[in-house]
Amino acid sequence: MRKLVINNARLLLPSQVMPQAYLVCEDGVITRYGSGSFQPDQEDTVIDAKNNWVSPGFIDIHMHGAGGHDFMDNTVEAYLEIARTVAKYGTTALLPTTLASSNEELFRTFETYKQAKLLKTKGASFLGLHLEGPYFSFEQRGAQDPKYLRNPEPDEYNRILDASEDIVRWSLAPELEGAFAFGRVLKERNILPSVAHTNAIYEEVVEAFQAGFTHVTHLYSAMSSVVRKNAYRYAGAVEAAYLIDDMTVEIIADGVHLPKPLLQFVYKFKGPDKIALCTDAMRGAGMPDGASVLGSLKNGRPVIIEDGVAKLPDRSAFAGSVATADRLVRTMIDVAEVSLPDAVKMMTLTPARIIGVADRKGSIDRGKDADIVIFDDRITVQATIVGGDVVYSR
Repeated sequence: MRKLVINNARLLLPSQVMPQAYLVCEDGVITRYGSGSFQPDQEDTVIDAKNNWVSPGFIDIHMHGAGGHDFMDNTVEAYLEIARTVAKYGTTALLPTTLASSNEELFRTFETYKQAKLLKTKGASFLGLHLEGPYFSFEQRGAQDPKYLRNPEPDEYNRILDASEDIVRWSLAPELEGAFAFGRVLKERNILPSVAHTNAIYEEVVEAFQAGFTHVTHLYSAMSSVVRKNAYRYAGAVEAAYLIDDMTVEIIADGVHLPKPLLQFVYKFKGPDKIALCTDAMRGAGMPDGASVLGSLKNGRPVIIEDGVAKLPDRSAFAGSVATADRLVRTMIDVAEVSLPDAVKMMTLTPARIIGVADRKGSIDRGKDADIVIFDDRITVQATIVGGDVVYSR
């Protein structure tokens, strides 16, 4: 039996902080924890946490790439390198995310994911695919390639759904013709429909919520707010996200996509149980500033990385973030002035609940997967553990 013992820890538990504590994992599962220290057997792997924080591993439910690779490069090497890169920053599980593309490229993604998920990553694990697009509003396309944007058609999306059993989430604009029916199909298949890149007004989002769209992709980014039509004002998707109490949201808390007042606003009105932090990172995460590519190297769009974010070359819009999970948590604490437990919850348990894996991930509980991150008071990651194996140590 493989046993990992972590002593001298400050444990971040679901409802409390336990100082001077220990954590024991056996065969990749958390089996016990408590105050004081645990006396290991000679053959056990032992980590001295040195009074650092010991937290559930970070879960990123929206990311495109890191370390110079993008999931839409469609190589197993890209998947494994991204998994290894993000583990350095505390991410233990993630949803590889696509962009609006041709169906040919999308089907290649399905095949590559199927191969990659069977391999030992030596980094973060994969929890399924998040399809972002191509059913988006042209006006709210952001950095998505406009030539691929279209309305959802049953013949097409059923063919896509039948091609992969790994899709767990699909982001689209609910106001498009056929979107509500598509949302119901997704819910029937236990896939999360998410409001994204949308020009919808409040009433359309309410109807979408009733059709199963219970989550909002990167709140504020590529999304309608109050609009005026023929002298009348209409609330948009942003307002709907706040007014629908049971709607969950995700935010790119890199300190660039959303400034301090908006980070504080969403936290105040949605709270840590309804907010997931996501990186929306592209291949530039963990890389130096300069020219890069959003999407695949073959068919992607050129972007510039500067000021801690990716931008279109004309600087007219952001083109994904270059954030890592530790940066999101740090930003929520330092900029939004959120407590450390709440900031961590938005990077762990809340995203786990949103994508339906909270029964096995997202918190330090007996019987859950031994996905653990150890970090100091500055959220500098000291060690990352996935399934009881140390995949990164500083």
